[in-house]
Amino acid sequence: MTEEPAENISGGPGGGAMPASFEPGDGDSRPEAIVDELGELYWQTAYGGRDGFECLVRTILSQNTSDVASQPAHDSLMSRYGPADELAEALSEADRDELAETISSAGLYNRKSEVLIAAAEWACSEFGSTADFDAFVAEEDPETVRETLLSLDGVGPKTADCVLLFAGGRDGVFPVDTHVHRIARRMGIAPPDADHEGVREALEAEIPEEKCGFGHTAMIQFGREYCGARKPACLDGPEACPLYDLCDRVGIDEIDGEVVDPADA
Repeated sequence: MTEEPAENISGGPGGGAMPASFEPGDGDSRPEAIVDELGELYWQTAYGGRDGFECLVRTILSQNTSDVASQPAHDSLMSRYGPADELAEALSEADRDELAETISSAGLYNRKSEVLIAAAEWACSEFGSTADFDAFVAEEDPETVRETLLSLDGVGPKTADCVLLFAGGRDGVFPVDTHVHRIARRMGIAPPDADHEGVREALEAEIPEEKCGFGHTAMIQFGREYCGARKPACLDGPEACPLYDLCDRVGIDEIDGEVVDPADA
């Protein structure tokens, strides 16, 4: 089984994740069967325990870029503005240009620096300290946490769900990024025209709560290695994809080698 990389959005073994073992499902849910196969292919991990505000920062940095690109930005930011338990206070007083330079490897650094400073000012004003914000994420009702985070400029559903999963350790949360959005619709386990929220609802309805976390990170890895947007592995034949028999391949013409978005199929 592959070890989860440190530059994954979860932070890998150093990010508070704990190896876990989950029993394969015995029902007829294809989404659960797919997640079980992903767990055998990659990892089975239980998440939680990350510092809430640092997790929010890390997820904002990962927006519209790869984990490999956002990881150095996160490391540089923590080196300059850490420790984690005082991060909101430090960023609320940060110089925007200096912060933008610090996180430049993450891309869109001018916009992200504005979002981070605004989020830090809000956290300090609303909760009083980084520690109190972290406690809110870990202890408050998940839907309340989600709605509160979504009220912030620059925080969308995926960012809010990642904070709930990796910091709050909440079961039943399946964040949807571009890989998950593409793969779930392509495989036929979410409607082909579903938006990100529609995909999340479809997956969370069919996958046991304790499997949603590693299902999210493993599906991202599967998208990177096998199910790319332009050239999925199945175009090289059934044997090239380990999940071929579980996939509807919506939007994929294996004969002509053409690939379109499932919504356009």
